[in-house]
Amino acid sequence: QLQACGGGLVQAGGSLRLSCAASGSIGSVIFNTMGWYRQAPGKQRELVAAITRGGTTNYADSVKGRFTISRDNAKNTVSLRMNSLKPEDTAVYYCYAEVSSILTSNSWRYWGQGTQVTVSS
Repeated sequence: QLQACGGGLVQAGGSLRLSCAASGSIGSVIFNTMGWYRQAPGKQRELVAAITRGGTTNYADSVKGRFTISRDNAKNTVSLRMNSLKPEDTAVYYCYAEVSSILTSNSWRYWGQGTQVTVSS
């Protein structure tokens, strides 16, 4: 239900912008918090950044000051601008969205398919 794009190979110090958009039948849900996780080889998945529907943001300490998360509520999209990239930022990045049904009180999470970010030294 989420499509992520924008990953790639970049040199240390460079920038990338990841984007994630909802697809399919989403008319009956509300997109609440959206964000990005990442998982490096041999490591657990970690939260990189999140943004609430109202625009409140949260960042991992390791990316504060370098990454910026934003969203478009009308289009149900979330983006991650990554500056001053470091080799340790290399990982597969996954977008997610916490959604709730307009018709019921149910809530669940959508995940994107993951996009590879590789930062060379």
